Amino acid sequence: MKNVAVFFGGRTAEHEVSIVTAMQCMENLDAKKYQIIPIYIDREGLWHTGPTLRRLENLQHFKADQAKRCYLPAEPGAKLCVRAKKAFGEKVEEQPIDVAMLAMHGLHGEDGTLQGLLELCDIPYTSCNVGASAGGMDKILMKHVFRGVGLPVLPDVAVTRDAWETAREATVAAIEKALPYPVFIKPAVLGSSIGVGCAGDREALVNCMAVACHYAARILVERAVVSPREVNCAALGQGEQVLISAIEEPLRAEAFLSFSDKYLSGGKQKGMKSLKRKMPADLPEEVSQAVRDYTRRCFAALDCKGVARVDFILEGDDIYVNEINTIPGSMAFYLWEPQGIGFGQLLDRLIAIAEADTNDKKRSQYAFSSGILGQFTSGKS
Repeated sequence: MKNVAVFFGGRTAEHEVSIVTAMQCMENLDAKKYQIIPIYIDREGLWHTGPTLRRLENLQHFKADQAKRCYLPAEPGAKLCVRAKKAFGEKVEEQPIDVAMLAMHGLHGEDGTLQGLLELCDIPYTSCNVGASAGGMDKILMKHVFRGVGLPVLPDVAVTRDAWETAREATVAAIEKALPYPVFIKPAVLGSSIGVGCAGDREALVNCMAVACHYAARILVERAVVSPREVNCAALGQGEQVLISAIEEPLRAEAFLSFSDKYLSGGKQKGMKSLKRKMPADLPEEVSQAVRDYTRRCFAALDCKGVARVDFILEGDDIYVNEINTIPGSMAFYLWEPQGIGFGQLLDRLIAIAEADTNDKKRSQYAFSSGILGQFTSGKS
């Protein structure tokens, strides 16, 4: 039986969404195959583990004494260190992790930071690698990559919080020169539509920028599409072995898909499954084929692995890549069900991909002896 550590929570505005995804994963992992180790990272960044963390009610009003503190040393072969209170002081128990399943969303988890730690520990993990995770999290960097490989993206302007606070008039003028109203204002490193606003004039732009600057130091301002259609498609696999999912069309309650649309529309926190959608999306075959092709190209451009969801905006006959989600809400399992891949089977595949990726990395040579140290003389020249 494999020890699968499910990581969730974290210092992120998407903390609660991460909990929902983790609950879904732990409910659907096959208990006959896997020993589940929940690892909850609280809002301050402290790690906790224990069976009580598999129940949602214990996380709604989390108390540290409900679980045990734990940590992972940043070294090859590291095991999870669990702090256990004893009669005389504290004892640290070690627990091996065969695979890390990342149900993290947003900063400090989806952005490559946790992936980097797991790389140092040689622990297989289910999300994209460090570079793809960082690129997929940062909307500005992501658009540079996609534009560079010829994928269609909407025109935009990148703004820093420092420029907004120190040279607001010049920044507004630069935005208005580059883009017509309306525009979308998005924190560069957040998901789930948190901090996103749509501005139809200068006053609204200023208000939306104030909100976005509360969440991030870099802001993406992007031409808004009036009355867009939004469709999503996912990719699963690694390298040349990649499957493309069904295409969905989310049904919006607002001008854009808000946090409420995505996660609260079902009355309870059911994750992305609660979102109202058309599946498959009602699209001409040539549009569907283009969306599938762009999904595959996005996945390849960032060298993704595991599962990722790509979101598109349709404007008449034009298709634009909006963003890629390297750890999609609910692992995008609902996009695979039409192809006969259930949630549990999807998780099995993610675990297998994680292990295959780690085995492939072991084929690479990382050491190189140059002899430079034998020629180096310390001290003053």
